Amino acid sequence: MVSLIIILAIIAVLVLWFVSAYNGMIRRRNEVDKEWHNVDVQLERRYALIPNLVETVKGYAKHESETLEKITQYRSQAMNANTMAERAEANNNLTSALAGLKIQLEAYPDLKANTNFMQLQEELTSTENKISFSRQLYNQVVTNYNNKIQVFPNSIVAGMFHFTNKELFELSTTEARQAPKVSF
Repeated sequence: MVSLIIILAIIAVLVLWFVSAYNGMIRRRNEVDKEWHNVDVQLERRYALIPNLVETVKGYAKHESETLEKITQYRSQAMNANTMAERAEANNNLTSALAGLKIQLEAYPDLKANTNFMQLQEELTSTENKISFSRQLYNQVVTNYNNKIQVFPNSIVAGMFHFTNKELFELSTTEARQAPKVSF
């Protein structure tokens, strides 16, 4: 009788651990998805601001049209990307193109004083900071999730229910690793 109680207690503990491990993995996976959507929100904000910035600058800087066209092209690629890897790559290109947008402010005194331009520049800076923070948080959540499903004995439960590693959001170029500078 005592051995039956011990066996049932061991089974109950194992079942509780199993349920706890499974539910923990589900929570972490959902957190990863949520944080990716938060990154996505900031990227969408960036995409909405860029056309306004480009149009404002175009009026003053006709000879920068090639750079502005690249920014527009990369924005479009980023918005139309299907996978996280494609989206990350397109956003890396966009960040590089934004970093390359350099116009001498002295040549455009009206632009320097333009309130719309100053607001757009501030919004773009703020958005880039938010994107950076969102990427960091996303990578932290992904790392926590990947650790959760890889450590033993959780890896057994993860394997049974096909939990797979998530990709970190990484920048592929040195230019993309730097904050874009829009200097006029």
